[in-house]
Amino acid sequence: MKKKSLLILLLIISLCVVGCSCEKQLEDLPKPEITSGIRGEQFGIDKNINEETIDKYLGRSDSVYRDMRMLKDPGNYEAIGGDSYLSGFVKGFEVVPYPLLVNVSGLPDEVGDTYTGKTLFKEKDGKYTARYEESLEILEYYFPKDKNIFLMCGGGGYAGMTKNMLVSLGWDEDKIYNVGGYWYYDGENNVEVKKTNKDKSVSYDFWKVTYHDIDFNNLHKVK
Repeated sequence: MKKKSLLILLLIISLCVVGCSCEKQLEDLPKPEITSGIRGEQFGIDKNINEETIDKYLGRSDSVYRDMRMLKDPGNYEAIGGDSYLSGFVKGFEVVPYPLLVNVSGLPDEVGDTYTGKTLFKEKDGKYTARYEESLEILEYYFPKDKNIFLMCGGGGYAGMTKNMLVSLGWDEDKIYNVGGYWYYDGENNVEVKKTNKDKSVSYDFWKVTYHDIDFNNLHKVK
């Protein structure tokens, strides 16, 4: 009986050792650091983890990956060399549209107005006020405080605005990285959404996108 118990114990220990050795060892992340030049000053894009290096940091169990664009942004991003449509994304990034989180301001004049519909929060003079009872709960669900948060968008603007918002509402700024813009990504994990059809027309495979919409009709306004 003792021999059988010992064998079972050894088997359990062996399985634990094998399981631990199979787990991916996560390297320590560099502390967020704003890059130099206009990309840092205007957008707050990270110096170490950005469009050129993000491939090395994908698939981490201690992190979430969020693309802050809309599927079709009302703003004229073509005017600044971008795309108003979500033409593609980096594999692993899920879309949580920034314009649904809070009213947008500070866009280049060429872009014009973006989405002006309902939002979870209202921003005024750098202060964020919840419009709905569920606003903070939704934000914490999509941007968990116990994870590293990697943010992208088209050019880096929405990602930077999102980081500013989260930090203002109590998130740890050392766990949030503005990776920059998909328009400048040239890595190995590109998922193309925009396609040119045989008749030369353009269409978008939005079914490829993990897109988190917000049903404002089922939320309760703050009185």
